[in-house]
Amino acid sequence: MAKPNKDIKKIGISTGGGDCPGLNAVIRAVVLTATNTYGWEVIGILDSFNGLIYPDQIMPLTIHEVKDIHYKGGTIIGTTNKGNPFKWEKKKPDGSVEIVDYSDRVMENFEHLGLDALIVIGGDGTQKIALQFFEKGMPVVGVPKTIDNDLSATDITFGFNSAVRTATEVLDKLRSTAESHHRVMVVEMMGRHSGWIALHSGIAGSAHAILIPEIPFDIESLAKGLNDRAEKGDKYSIVVVAEGAIPKGGEMSAIGKSADGTIHLGGMGHKVGKALEELSGLETRVMVVGHIQRGGSPTEFDRILATRYGEASVHLVAARDFGKMVALRGTAIKSVPITEAIGETKKIYPSGTLVKVARSLGIQFGDE
Repeated sequence: MAKPNKDIKKIGISTGGGDCPGLNAVIRAVVLTATNTYGWEVIGILDSFNGLIYPDQIMPLTIHEVKDIHYKGGTIIGTTNKGNPFKWEKKKPDGSVEIVDYSDRVMENFEHLGLDALIVIGGDGTQKIALQFFEKGMPVVGVPKTIDNDLSATDITFGFNSAVRTATEVLDKLRSTAESHHRVMVVEMMGRHSGWIALHSGIAGSAHAILIPEIPFDIESLAKGLNDRAEKGDKYSIVVVAEGAIPKGGEMSAIGKSADGTIHLGGMGHKVGKALEELSGLETRVMVVGHIQRGGSPTEFDRILATRYGEASVHLVAARDFGKMVALRGTAIKSVPITEAIGETKKIYPSGTLVKVARSLGIQFGDE
């Protein structure tokens, strides 16, 4: 492993978890800062930590490779949300899955590649893995990423602003067809344990109801509210549903579970739509926005934030301030312990400012 007094010459960078707009902007900023400011060599670790399980799964990253990638969605070095080296799902010849620990192999390949540090870009799950490797002796710096904006210790994660813009554009386009046909449009957004995308896009897109994980909803109350709108002459409604929304006395809508116990969500939008139509008698259609929220070019805000994160992460490496994650606090980029970043999921306060704003506008949350 890299020693405290060893000159840093070569660093790696990886992207883990779900993709989102802005990842390439971070990569570009890391390479430009590391090359121009410090003269370091930078390599990309392909497909998150998977690239360290199998030797030499890397991509050299020079200024030429990262030229003009800042506006592109996705990540040029690949990603995965299934590659936890500490709980690797190894398929056996009989088709069954065995959980194995490949963390020692990752440490060996880190050494084999001659890396002095690793910059890990990812959300809660990825940063937890990064922390485990830091505790095993790997010099790690984290960069927060998630469209859900639910990572603690930072005010905003890049990718969130872009996802909200996409979600809002969807609501804008659905409004005209909902109004023309006098329908209720139920729109399911991403958001497993927090409803940041649903709340922000719902307000920006003038939704009439927003269902989020933090505020359990009563479907009968929601149906009554939509009926009241219709009786007053409002012949259409837009209902935004976070995928992790929970009915009162119920649970999240799960469609499966992986070998490591991760629950896969889906279907809440359809459940809400079906129930609303039955209870209200109003014609209802359901749309799941899905992975389109992860795609496309990052907004200007996300490009700048991602660039600031990438630049700051390189300076953390130079200072050998490992085990830390860059974070936005107010208008400043700070460093925080990764342990603080993954301590708890950042959720919406039911009595918080934005919820109060939404209620003042007449937006329902299904708890009235």
